[in-house]
Amino acid sequence: MSRTLNKVMLIGNVGRDPEVNFTPTGVKVAHLRLATTEAWKDKDGVIQEHTDWHSIVAWRGLADVVERLIRRGSRIYVEGKIQYRSFEDRDGHKRYVTEIIADNLLVLDPKRADNNSDGDSASAPADQRPQQQDDDIPF
Repeated sequence: MSRTLNKVMLIGNVGRDPEVNFTPTGVKVAHLRLATTEAWKDKDGVIQEHTDWHSIVAWRGLADVVERLIRRGSRIYVEGKIQYRSFEDRDGHKRYVTEIIADNLLVLDPKRADNNSDGDSASAPADQRPQQQDDDIPF
């Protein structure tokens, strides 16, 4: 029996408000884009930066949390697994997608006076985590 590990941990800023939808079978799913930026000094002492954009997918109860708490500019910690998939677009071209399927999420923004949330972290209970079903993919 071989053992494997598929674990991703990211801290970054949300690029735009999350998109929350339902699959044809009624399962809630949230999509968001997360920017992680690395900075370093080059050989001349000039600060350089590189930003990577990650597609994050949250299902069911975690999608509820995303919808309620996350906005463009939010700083968050996301823990999950990386998933690669492909699909055929409307024009018949094969497209490839890399996504982070979120299991846990922590809002790192300082508390705001206008934030009425009762908590700032969440994880998806085992019964609410995504099941690999083709009919649960909303696109």
